[in-house]
Amino acid sequence: MRRKIAIVLLVLTFFLIATPVAMAAQLGDRILTEGSIGDDVAELQKLLNAHGFWTGNVDGIFGNLTMDALIRFQRAKGIRVDGIAGPETLRALNVNTSYRGSTGKFSARDVELIAKLVYAEARGEPYVGQVAVAASVLNRLKDPKYPNSIPEIIFQVVDGYYQYSPVLDGQINLTPDETARKAVIDAVNGVDPTGGATTFYNPSKTNDGWVRTRPYLTTIGNHVFSK
Repeated sequence: MRRKIAIVLLVLTFFLIATPVAMAAQLGDRILTEGSIGDDVAELQKLLNAHGFWTGNVDGIFGNLTMDALIRFQRAKGIRVDGIAGPETLRALNVNTSYRGSTGKFSARDVELIAKLVYAEARGEPYVGQVAVAASVLNRLKDPKYPNSIPEIIFQVVDGYYQYSPVLDGQINLTPDETARKAVIDAVNGVDPTGGATTFYNPSKTNDGWVRTRPYLTTIGNHVFSK
């Protein structure tokens, strides 16, 4: 009997370790997708049920019924139909969205703006390269040489030059995909493949001499990252 109890406890321990748990208990602190588990998923289910989009029992597990209800809600609201409870969907549910991670707490607008930059700058790069671009923006936020908000960093102009070319050519206004958004969330949660870079550039696309004088850190895909 004791052996059976020990086996059950071992299985439960493994389940708790292996199962993706909630990063935050409050709905709006992270993007929810199929497989997400936590109090915030339960809150999402309650809201969908209250709006008439039945998710089944409120169990805090983002399964097929929750996915189906979320898709029906998105279609009814005329927003992106992707089955993901991201910023746009949460706003439609009147949820105050923010994201907490090891690098700090960021509004949904901050996350979306960084995702726009990542998409504009690195949508053809490997996923780690997209995370790296997002991390370099967050590293600027920690550096006193740069502005102290995400919008000010991304739209900063120094000596008449935009810090990021997509702001100049308008690509910052493109709608990011979910890969770019997830890359930002990883960066917010402390993933930094660059080791602290605040600057990046594609050597084949820029003749800027200043960026080439910065201390080199690493190369990921087509981008060189430096401080």
